[in-house]
Amino acid sequence: MKKSIEVKVGKVIIGGGNPIVIQSMCNTDTMDTMATVDQTMRLLEKGCQMVRITSADEKQAANLYNIKNELIKRGCNVPLVADIHFNPKSAEIAASIVEKIRINPGNYVDRRWNTSFTEKDYEDTLKRAAENINPLIEICKKHNTAIRIGVNHGSLSERILYKYGNTPMAMAQSCLEYLHIFQSLDFHNIVVSLKASDVKVMYDANVMLHDMMHKENMYYPFHLGVTEAGNGEDGRTKSISGIASLLLRGIGDTIRVSLTEKPENEIQVCKDILQAVGLQRYKAEFVACPSCGRTKYNIEEALEKVKTACNHLKGLKIAVMGCIVNGPGEMADADYGYIGAGNNNVNLYRGKNLVYTHIEENDAINKLISMIKEDGKWIDKE
Repeated sequence: MKKSIEVKVGKVIIGGGNPIVIQSMCNTDTMDTMATVDQTMRLLEKGCQMVRITSADEKQAANLYNIKNELIKRGCNVPLVADIHFNPKSAEIAASIVEKIRINPGNYVDRRWNTSFTEKDYEDTLKRAAENINPLIEICKKHNTAIRIGVNHGSLSERILYKYGNTPMAMAQSCLEYLHIFQSLDFHNIVVSLKASDVKVMYDANVMLHDMMHKENMYYPFHLGVTEAGNGEDGRTKSISGIASLLLRGIGDTIRVSLTEKPENEIQVCKDILQAVGLQRYKAEFVACPSCGRTKYNIEEALEKVKTACNHLKGLKIAVMGCIVNGPGEMADADYGYIGAGNNNVNLYRGKNLVYTHIEENDAINKLISMIKEDGKWIDKE
């Protein structure tokens, strides 16, 4: 699969095979400069790499200048994204201040105005859209500002709905139309996103757009997310299902988990996702069998002991297995193995190699730590 092109958003590069970029969005009042800056700083401390801020009107768009300056005073040059709906002038103001603009084709210039459309209506609407969006494009070219074409399932235009229905195809076509407009204006600093609260709709729409783009030799980066996912376990499950399934297909260059919680809570879920699909490692990874009748010790307790001791060791993969029958084979790609051997004993592995046999369970954790230290991979907890 061909890689997406690189899109520069300030100091951050999206696409082109670069690491997946984690982003989030402030939920503060944009006119409250200090509250927005403080929340942005908290997001960065958690590992966020790009922060989106609502710019609902021209005053909010203009206040991005004060937010940006206050961040710079604090030694922070995180890329900011202005979230624009309805107001073209807000986008034009923000485009000279922040590194990226997010627009929604469904409500940016393509107004709802009719319930039936001819082919000429389609052509005329797209022509007007190109004319209306050109001033923004010129500003973005001048300031090297990127644009995200962000299509939401719940805000498709009546024109698109009339032709394609309320479907994933409608979402893909809505985005593709604007890609054609941007290309006609020779603008390519673009990221695309198709979001829905329904995981299957979100998944299907992104796959459709990806395939449609590639048929036309378009390779713009994808921003992934399940919008309005909710909170708690439900919100996390929906977000993980949608985002991870696309990443495993090779689709996706930047992600945002949308939770009805503090934005800071979103970042850890992003890191769980990226580690789970094998794209990045933020902490130690643990492989453990579900246990069966062959399990020779309390594997639940053993796993918790190993995790407590080693969870901070970023990049290491440690297997905690219940018996010596399947353990060595199932943990073949782990850096270290901790396997029950019966009679309160544990066997310890370095990779595929058995290093210590029948270590008393009370001593096994310390012996594992000693092995990791011998290999120069141990770091003390902060």
